[in-house]
Amino acid sequence: MEGIEIQGGRRLAGEVRISGAKNAALPIMAASLLIPGPTRIHNVPRLHDVLTMLELLRLLGVAGDHEERSLKLDARDLVSTEAPYDLVRKMRASVYVLGPLLARFGRARVSLPGGCAWGPRPVDLHIKGMRQLGAKVDLEHGYIVARADQLKGARIPFEKSSVGATGNVMMAATLARGLTRIENAACEPEIVALADFLIAAGARIRGHGTKTIEIEGVDALHPTTFTNIPDRIETGTYLAAGAITGGEIICTGTRPDLLEIVLARFREMGCRVECEGDRIRLVQEGRLRAADVETAVYPGFPTDLQAQFMALLCVAEGIGVIHETIYPDRFTHVPELARLGAEISVHGNVATVRGSRSLQGSPVMSTDIRASSALILGGLVANGTTTVSRIYHIDRGYEAIEEKLSALGADIRRIEVDAPLR
Repeated sequence: MEGIEIQGGRRLAGEVRISGAKNAALPIMAASLLIPGPTRIHNVPRLHDVLTMLELLRLLGVAGDHEERSLKLDARDLVSTEAPYDLVRKMRASVYVLGPLLARFGRARVSLPGGCAWGPRPVDLHIKGMRQLGAKVDLEHGYIVARADQLKGARIPFEKSSVGATGNVMMAATLARGLTRIENAACEPEIVALADFLIAAGARIRGHGTKTIEIEGVDALHPTTFTNIPDRIETGTYLAAGAITGGEIICTGTRPDLLEIVLARFREMGCRVECEGDRIRLVQEGRLRAADVETAVYPGFPTDLQAQFMALLCVAEGIGVIHETIYPDRFTHVPELARLGAEISVHGNVATVRGSRSLQGSPVMSTDIRASSALILGGLVANGTTTVSRIYHIDRGYEAIEEKLSALGADIRRIEVDAPLR
């Protein structure tokens, strides 16, 4: 199996071009099922998850190609409304096809999803939302089976904010009869991007980016061309690579406005951060200072950068506390960072990190996408060699990460490793 080998101790410097946001591209791809005609989406990263979604869409009958960071999709002639287990188990975002299929064809059969190994992330809010729109939804042999002659607009108050459920219900409601009002909706930039795509295709949506989204159903959507937003999590990860190595990193093609709380935390830890247009420059001199992090729904600190900031705290001066409020058990990277010499204690959903002056290279094993990036960050600053196995996780969320880091001065390469026994 493939792994990533890192010789630590190099200061990173230079420019890195940020890829399109995976977490926006996937629901936008699913939304193309609503459009009986050609769709073109620019700034789409070439990632395993994107290719998995493309494979699923093709299985449903979508004609699709991924060329030069652009996707051409055409859902005119679909042949199936079933998303099978073999594909959905690879990626939780596959459940996004539920709403579009149900809205356009009145039926959908979607396997319960898989994805990262940590923590329960149920789809009950997705199912409840479809039922509130008038669908009959059953669970049959591991599949969500939904039927509706015509979806009808409804008031849908989410008891907890959910990016996935907000996106799925919003897509379904675009073709529902009447007005749908989603309350306690997710405000994440990826939801705003999805709404903007749907509006470009003729949907009537207002309030996206706030806690209340209203969708007035239309008879049909039309073909469109859309440019995806940059990946704020990839941006934060490369800035962290500069911070942890005492380097100077310039991220280009990004959106500083989507990372305000993250940039504030970098500054609190002693980094100099400057923003201009679509560029963010981070300079770190000397040792980082510890800071506390509490994850929250947008515009709070993103849970998808929690693991990377834990890696920073491992070498910062002082003690930092991470309070994970989104996925309380999202700490599978802790024992692997400990193998590098990190001092971390976990009590429930709170991790306390005592910074060390140095880490030591070691074989480690990634457990999910963001844990993988945290282990790579640790390897960049550790003394000696760090080998990260199970890097298929990293390929789901980061485009050519070893090539981008190498261009910044890292000693990093992809190698063949034995499968870990743990």
